[in-house]
Amino acid sequence: MKRSELNQIMRNALALIARYKFALPPFVTWTMDEWKDKNSEYDEIKENMLGWDITDFGSGDFHKRGLLMITLRNGNFNNPKYEKTYAEKLLISEENQVTPYHFHWKKMEDIINRGGGTLVIKCYNSGENGEMLDTPVTVHKDGRTYVVPAGERIEVNVGESITLHCGVYHSFWAEGGDCLIGEVSKTNDDNVDNRFYETLGRFPTIEEDEPILYPLFSEYPNMPKQ
Repeated sequence: MKRSELNQIMRNALALIARYKFALPPFVTWTMDEWKDKNSEYDEIKENMLGWDITDFGSGDFHKRGLLMITLRNGNFNNPKYEKTYAEKLLISEENQVTPYHFHWKKMEDIINRGGGTLVIKCYNSGENGEMLDTPVTVHKDGRTYVVPAGERIEVNVGESITLHCGVYHSFWAEGGDCLIGEVSKTNDDNVDNRFYETLGRFPTIEEDEPILYPLFSEYPNMPKQ
């Protein structure tokens, strides 16, 4: 992905988030110059992967197959000084933009439609070798527990949510407009906790064609240390 594309995706995201009056923490919009002044007091942001995460899953077409995420709070699997056992994200799924099938090994999550279009999700149980099973899927949706056939279309309207358990493959997209999505989950580590059904790229290769607007969390290790 080009840096200019990433920067514009961020600008579009901030406009959508403002439309639904969701207030973001300050670090989300720190520029590179502002980051230069941040000392070890802010290590939690870098070490727990808070901030921007944009991917096209290696598709080369973010608007067709991609996802934007902003991690607002998180724990850490590997560092005992961080005691949080939970995480929170804000996601944007553009209209008809598909997030491909994947599940999480450790992270159970609630996906919440915060505003915009209808969020459509399809789910499959997984087998011991990561295969998709054609078995009924138990759905937990806003206090209701019910069973649907594998791959059944599940609609999550504005204000509604769905709980996704470990090992359940899920793919989703928005219909009727871009969708602002909340995610409340157990501690999240996108470096190790995703199992995609297809082999694909999780983090983008970036072509630098203009200055960075805001860094992605995957770029923190390359930033100067204070």
